[in-house]
Amino acid sequence: MTSFNLRFAGRLFASSALALLLATPAFAAEPEPAKTAAPDDQKTNADGSLNEVIVTAEKRPQSLQKTPIAISVLSAEDLQNRHVQSLVDLQDGAIPSLRVAPFYSRNSALIMNIRGIGVLADSNQPARDQGVGVYIDGVYLGRAQGLGTALYDIESIEVLKGPQGTLFGRNTEGGAVSIVTKKPTGQFGLTATAGIGNFGSHKAEAHLNLPEWHNFSVKLDGIVTKRDGLVANPLPGQSDFNGFDRHGAHVEILWKPESGVSADYAFDTSYDASTPLYLQAITAGTLARAPALPLQPDRVRTASIGVPQQESIGRTHGHRLTLGLDIAPGLQLKSITAYRELNQSQYDNGGQNSSTYKPNGAFSRYSLAGFAQNQFSQEIQLIGDTPRLKYVLGAMAYREHTEDNAQAFNSMLWNADGTAATVATYNIATVPYDRASRITTRSIGAFGQATWTPGIADDRLHLTAGARYTRDMKRGELFIVNGKTPSVNGVVAPRALDAAWSRVDPLVTLAYDVTQAVHVYGKWSEGYKSGGANSRSLTYAPFNPETLSMFEIGAKSEFLDRRVRLNLAAYTGAYKSIQIDFQANYLQFDANGKLLETTRTTIETTNAPGTGRAKGIEAELTVAPMAGLTLTASYSYNDLTIPATVNPFPQGVNGTVVATPIKIYPVYTPAHAASGAIDYERPMGDYSLVAHLDANYDSGFYANYNDPAPGVNQPKGDPGFIVNGRIGVTDIALNDTGARLSVSAWARNLLNEQHLFYKTLNTATGVSGFFNEARTYGLEATVKF
Repeated sequence: MTSFNLRFAGRLFASSALALLLATPAFAAEPEPAKTAAPDDQKTNADGSLNEVIVTAEKRPQSLQKTPIAISVLSAEDLQNRHVQSLVDLQDGAIPSLRVAPFYSRNSALIMNIRGIGVLADSNQPARDQGVGVYIDGVYLGRAQGLGTALYDIESIEVLKGPQGTLFGRNTEGGAVSIVTKKPTGQFGLTATAGIGNFGSHKAEAHLNLPEWHNFSVKLDGIVTKRDGLVANPLPGQSDFNGFDRHGAHVEILWKPESGVSADYAFDTSYDASTPLYLQAITAGTLARAPALPLQPDRVRTASIGVPQQESIGRTHGHRLTLGLDIAPGLQLKSITAYRELNQSQYDNGGQNSSTYKPNGAFSRYSLAGFAQNQFSQEIQLIGDTPRLKYVLGAMAYREHTEDNAQAFNSMLWNADGTAATVATYNIATVPYDRASRITTRSIGAFGQATWTPGIADDRLHLTAGARYTRDMKRGELFIVNGKTPSVNGVVAPRALDAAWSRVDPLVTLAYDVTQAVHVYGKWSEGYKSGGANSRSLTYAPFNPETLSMFEIGAKSEFLDRRVRLNLAAYTGAYKSIQIDFQANYLQFDANGKLLETTRTTIETTNAPGTGRAKGIEAELTVAPMAGLTLTASYSYNDLTIPATVNPFPQGVNGTVVATPIKIYPVYTPAHAASGAIDYERPMGDYSLVAHLDANYDSGFYANYNDPAPGVNQPKGDPGFIVNGRIGVTDIALNDTGARLSVSAWARNLLNEQHLFYKTLNTATGVSGFFNEARTYGLEATVKF
């Protein structure tokens, strides 16, 4: 233990010294300029300097530039300029280190990875967690389902990179996405927006602030947004592919009976109906294809075969109560209590073009899945701030109950020569469940973090240390497999899960203020993703948590009178006990070698042996070269390696285990990703001209984590280059009451670029994949009172 501490101390000292070297002579000491307040949602102050960005990564409002964590922030203005209506729209790469993608073809469940860490395989399961925590106003959202809903009135989205196990807890090994909504102002104000676009899209939203009454401030939000499918379904009466219909409402009541006392209650409800992406066949496999299933190497507008398809519908609602009490000067007690529910149906019939063909045979697998969840969380924080010591102490309790089920059947029938197909006869109500499970998760934790500024080096040195203790408990059962009660080794009974794990996640940071505008740091932190069980399994055997220990150095700097901002970070981490899924084919025999039962190929999860490695660099640059013009650029390099792992589960007709390590690919992790934007605003008397253009690049990534067959490599997705734009006229005076009108035109994927972001190979059916979305565009008008 002593040798480890000495090794770590030496590493921390060396890396901090290296971070100091990042403060080049160009960053000479400069006086702190007087701050000039910036208008809402603008990147620069009135004097042309860059606006200060405030974040809450350490559970208190503070400057982004003085927070020793790699953080990227999207403001309300950024979201509007990129026409981001839900987290799904962030898959274009607005933040290079963050990858957002649908779970397979379903926008109703999202995969989120930061620095390549988050989810390696199927996260659409009750007893399995993601490795990136998503929070709204401090409330953890426990499931990947429901993340595709429309966003309400957002103040900012903060992306915290690297393990956040100390302050944010379990399932934040890759990082955390913290969404902050706009609070009631206590002054009357109404913002209403309406818009239309191609593919039948339309949008309407309103945000109403009511005048303060008896210390109560109320804010009401409503949104409706809809778009037809991007790929037409030729079967009459059936939904098209990749469309959505979202609406929701939000109310927030803020009570401040006296200074230092507050109660903030919020309720939200949302409806999200979406259809799956269309899986296109790009190259042929070893099996013959039906004539009606042509290869489609370019993005299509109409599917080759019409199939039954209906919307996947998600309904969520939740309550939050945040209490604040200033106990003494510099000491605040905070409580966050929340309860949420979600119900999500998932209907996926998007892969008919990659189906196996047989004359008069059935094809077009229709996958139906139901998901229901409710969660309760309670967090207490004690936040202290003294001249020498800033600290956060807290405790959290979390309880979640989740259930899922799944059905799958072929929905179409070929004719004798494969030139036409008809809908098969089926009744969803009588199709047996393929699997069903339920799980209750309980988690408790206690944490503390403190930053000490000793009275040396002119108060430029800051030492932060923290730790969190967490205990996770999961109890549940897999009670249906292949339409019946599971049977393993002749025992017919639900497969039970009753497991618990405990963890301590530490953090140590050494930061130094080179000047008032240049800050460097070195940080070591740990995080983990909880253990669980695989609901696609037959045995429902538990797997253990995976962990990430990461070391990071960084520099945050501003110069040229705060007109240039440059933030750099480099990291390396040890990735252990990685949760990996494997196909498992269970064939069971009696003592005489007679086959007892045959089940479908199932999926089991194991923890990989050995240690993986995550390393990379990140850079963010913001420049304000002249009044009204802001240039931004960001880049990330991610290098993730995962140890080759033996599939420990029975395979083949004899049920043997082949002890050959299998290559594991990092998924949803492009080695190189970059994003850049130009924002321009020019006042023109009673109105302003505004323009925005952004470009986003990634070098392509793997969507599947192992090879489809021995000696056959998994294909990598295509590189992507997406350009988005917005242009408009704002702040047009309507009357003497102060009402203002803004009109704008927007476009996503302005150049209509196409690439297969998801690519998979089946030796029988060939290469298939999902294309990025076609160009969408529209007009919007906003009135503010």
